[in-house]
Amino acid sequence: MDKPNILLITSDQQHWNTIGAFNPEIRTPNLDRLVREGTTFGRAYCPSPVCTPSRSSVITGKYPSQHGAWTLGTKLLEDRHTVGEDFQANGYGTALIGKAHFQPLKGTDEYPSLEAYPILQDLDFWASFNGPFYGFDHVELARNHTNEAHVGQHYVNWLEEKGCANWRDYFLPPTGTMDPSVTHKWAIPEQYHYNTWIAERTNARLEHYREQEQPFFLWSSFFDPHPDYLAPEPWDTAYDPESLTIPGAVSGEHDSNPPHFRMTQESDPDFSHLWETGHEIHGYCSHLIPEGERKRLVATYYGMISLMDKYIGHILNKLDELGLSDNTIVVFTTDHGHFFGQHGLQYKGGFHYEDLIKLPFLVRYPGKVAAGVQNPAIQSLVDLAPTFLSLCGIPIPPAMTGVDQSEVWLGLRPEARDHALCEFRHEPTTIHQKTYVDARYKLTVYYRQTYGDLFDLREDPGELNNLWDDPGSAGLKTELLLKYAWAELGKEAMPMPRIWHA
Repeated sequence: MDKPNILLITSDQQHWNTIGAFNPEIRTPNLDRLVREGTTFGRAYCPSPVCTPSRSSVITGKYPSQHGAWTLGTKLLEDRHTVGEDFQANGYGTALIGKAHFQPLKGTDEYPSLEAYPILQDLDFWASFNGPFYGFDHVELARNHTNEAHVGQHYVNWLEEKGCANWRDYFLPPTGTMDPSVTHKWAIPEQYHYNTWIAERTNARLEHYREQEQPFFLWSSFFDPHPDYLAPEPWDTAYDPESLTIPGAVSGEHDSNPPHFRMTQESDPDFSHLWETGHEIHGYCSHLIPEGERKRLVATYYGMISLMDKYIGHILNKLDELGLSDNTIVVFTTDHGHFFGQHGLQYKGGFHYEDLIKLPFLVRYPGKVAAGVQNPAIQSLVDLAPTFLSLCGIPIPPAMTGVDQSEVWLGLRPEARDHALCEFRHEPTTIHQKTYVDARYKLTVYYRQTYGDLFDLREDPGELNNLWDDPGSAGLKTELLLKYAWAELGKEAMPMPRIWHA
C-alpha cells in the first residue's frame, strides 16, 4: 500500500494535561510512546467545547457556524460534504469505530436520527447496518458514556456475541438495572468494557485493510474519560485521591468575569433567564462539589484515561504486527477539554479557559514527522480534514475552511495559522460566544453583551486576571477585536475560484 493511511484516535472530553510524558501524576505509557515517536503540538484547540459541533468539524473541515450542527441536540445534516467522501473517491476504505455523536438522542420526522430512540436499541437493525454513514463505508457504533441507559447499537450486539447475557446489570434504568447511586466503581468486567470492544473492532478493520491491500482512513473513537466517573476494577482504584494535585478556584478570580462565571460558585444559581429552547444548558448550574468527592472524581478520571491508554496500546501494537506503522499517519487528540476543579469549574460549558478548549494533540508519521519534538504551532480540529487529504495527495475541497497543516507537521514551515477560533452557541441568542486566541492573547465576545474575556496567556497563564474592563488594556482590546473580526472574515469559504472578470 503506497498511499499513506490515516488512523485518527480520539478520546472524549480529555484535559490537555493528562498525558504521563508531561504530567507525572498520571500513567499513559502508550500515549507516551506517541510522544516519543512523534510530535506533540502544545497549542491545539477545538472549534467548539461540546461534542456534536466539534466532531462534525473533524469530518467536514468547517466550523460549527458553517456546517450547521451548532450545538448538542442538533445534527449534522446528511447533505453536508465530509472528508470520507474524498477518501472513498480515491480508493480508500473509510471506517468509524466507537462514538459518532453526529446526531441527537431524539429525532423528528423532519430531522430523523440514527442515534436516537427507539432505533438506537433496535439490535436487529444494527446487526445488518454498518453504513454508509457520513462518508464512512463501515461503522460500528455506540452512544453511551459509561453506564448511561443509551447503550445499544453495535456495542450491545458485541456484548451478546461475547456471552455477556447479563449486560443490562451494568447500565442504568430504564434500559438496565444498575443502581444509580453507585459511583466510581463500575462492576462491568474489563473484557466487556467498550474500550475492549473499540480496540478489538478497530484491529479487525486493520486486518481487513491489510488483507485487501487497501489504504484506509480509520477513526477509532473512544468514549472515556467523559463523565460519569466510572471505571471497572482495578482502574477505579489505580490512583490515590490523596496523592493527586486537585485544582481549585482562586479567591476573587471571577470578580471581573462575566456573571455566569460567578454564578457557578453559588449553591443554587438561577439561570432561567437564559433558557430559550427548554433543553438542558450544559455548565449553567452550581459547580460546587464537596472536597472529598472532588478528590475522588479526579482519581477516577485518571483511572479512566489509563484504562483507555491500555487499549490504545493494543491498536498501536496491531499496526506494528501488520507492518502498517511506517506508512500510517497516527493522530491522537480529543473533541474538547474538561474541567475537574480548575477555576472552581466542573465538566464543560460557556467558559473558554485553556482547560476546556485546548487539547492533547499528538502526530506520528515515522521518518516524516519529527520524533520526540514539542511544537508550538497553533492547530485546530477543523484543520484535520484538509491536512489528512493533503498528506495523502488528494485535492482539498475549496469549501473546507480549515487550513492545511501538512507542511507544519512535516517540518517544512513554522506555522499555518496565527490564531484559532472557538465557537459556543448553546442557545440561539442567550448563550452565543466566540473566542479568538493567538500566540499570546485570548479574547472572548458574547452576543449582545458588553462584557467579555481578555487574558494575557504569557503573563497570566492561569487566566486569573480578566483584562476586558482594565483601562490600561483598552488599546489591546481594540486591537484584538479587530483581529477577531479579520479572523471571522478570513474563515469564510470560497467554494470556487474567480474565473472571469464578470
